[in-house]
Amino acid sequence: MSEVPGDDRLIAGRYRLLGPLGQGGMGVVWRARDEVLGREVAVKEVRAPSGLASSDVQRLYARLEREAWAAARVSHRNVVTVYDVATEDSRPWIVMELIRGLALSEVLDAEGPMAPQRAARIGAELLAALRSAHASGVLHRDVKPGNVLLANDGRVVLTDFGIAMVEGTSALTMTGELIGSPEFLAPERALGRTPGPESDLWSLGVLLYAATEGNSPFRQNTPLNTLRAVVDEELPPPRRAGPLGPVVEGLLRKDPADRLSAEQAEHELRIIAAGGSPRAAGAGTPDPYAPTTTADTLTPRAPLPVPPPPTPELSTTAEVTPAGPPRRAVTLLAVGVAVLLLAVGGIIWTLADRGDDGDTGGATGSDPGATSSAPHTTPAAQEAPASAGAQGGSSTGDGDTAGKAVGGGSSHSSTSKPPPQTVTVYLTSVRGSYEGGCPPPHASAPAVEATVTVGRTPATVEYRWVLKDGTSSDPGWQSLSFGSGDGRAKQVSHTELTYQQDTTYHGTITLEVRSPVAVTSNGVEFSVTCRTETPSSGASHPAED
Repeated sequence: MSEVPGDDRLIAGRYRLLGPLGQGGMGVVWRARDEVLGREVAVKEVRAPSGLASSDVQRLYARLEREAWAAARVSHRNVVTVYDVATEDSRPWIVMELIRGLALSEVLDAEGPMAPQRAARIGAELLAALRSAHASGVLHRDVKPGNVLLANDGRVVLTDFGIAMVEGTSALTMTGELIGSPEFLAPERALGRTPGPESDLWSLGVLLYAATEGNSPFRQNTPLNTLRAVVDEELPPPRRAGPLGPVVEGLLRKDPADRLSAEQAEHELRIIAAGGSPRAAGAGTPDPYAPTTTADTLTPRAPLPVPPPPTPELSTTAEVTPAGPPRRAVTLLAVGVAVLLLAVGGIIWTLADRGDDGDTGGATGSDPGATSSAPHTTPAAQEAPASAGAQGGSSTGDGDTAGKAVGGGSSHSSTSKPPPQTVTVYLTSVRGSYEGGCPPPHASAPAVEATVTVGRTPATVEYRWVLKDGTSSDPGWQSLSFGSGDGRAKQVSHTELTYQQDTTYHGTITLEVRSPVAVTSNGVEFSVTCRTETPSSGASHPAED
């Protein structure tokens, strides 16, 4: 039964179209219901432009089928899942996983440039998707904000493999045809050279630049001028990217062989996403993960500052060569002495300070081993873990992290604040409709299930179920607790008993969170049709339209 009364369009006898999700120059993506499995899906329909030659239409449809094949080869949580390729009206229709959320392009248009930490998290997830695709022999060739979905459940999903290239297949494009968006095109592709995985990395670099700066670096007034800028112009220095800047510059090197590797870039992005500031390789700087080929690259990029050793009197004469050990050995000896003195000083300081910290605040539930390693700080610094505990219910996890950071020699970690708590909610339909006598039985009434995910534990989430008109569905505000040992995701279920006698009630249910942060889930539609029971000897009349 369709969720939209009167809409009976069925594709391949199985997929009922419920409504359009998006539309572009190449076609429409529909929200649909798989009548066999009883789940919602996304169905992509291609509409060939009018006036296109028959051969070009067939080539367009072949590309669409290749999209399904290419995407189906990639099995990864950050890549949209393809379920089926159906045929209707002599055209292929791709049946995919329904992702509820917004495109990255829509988020950037609505909110403006992103903070580097958020952009880094998105970039790391996209890199994981690209690495999986590349390992399967698939190049995406059109990585851009419009092809990235930020799902309500927290996932970052790469979509639209319609112009992907698969190793071992023949090209389905005409000679000279431009494939991809010019401003995200890698220089080697703009020059007509054979692309590789590095071309997708370039496009990701442009995406990260645009996400933090608010504009892509090489966009010009015409596609031709944009391609010229991609090939010839220097990268405008990023000004808002912060710690993300060196990674962006490393991905946007003109020569594919000089770009950051996918492994190194993902490593750096995950550090930035966690609040760190890695020393990523910038433009013109050797990739620390790349194999070294010259003696110059063996020199550490950031050696420890070492006080110069005492200079003997004979060193003032250039002709005199000391007979002792080489200068490098003397330097290493000085480094060792300095490290030893620092270690001894740290032990003495810790023992002297332990007497003032006999009570480590065990009420917070922190790991004793972690809290004992934290040095005595100013009152302002001591209040930071307490504020984190107020957000999440306890400071256990952050205290342990801070203790490890202090033990590792990071002098500023004891005063750093933990990242803010996050909550994401995603609703799915368990039963979408009911028809019969009212009130509907609890076991047959419409029902939904919500997946609630928090950024860290412990945490307590206060939520309620809300109808389309804004009224709260019984029993009002509820609490969902995440213990320190629990996972970050839990499910809660709800059965909706709202109805209107002798008619059909159409509604939408959402889950609203007010603490620790305010967020509202996607809406799930439902319907309740109340039928008046008639005696067995009587006659019923069909309802009039």
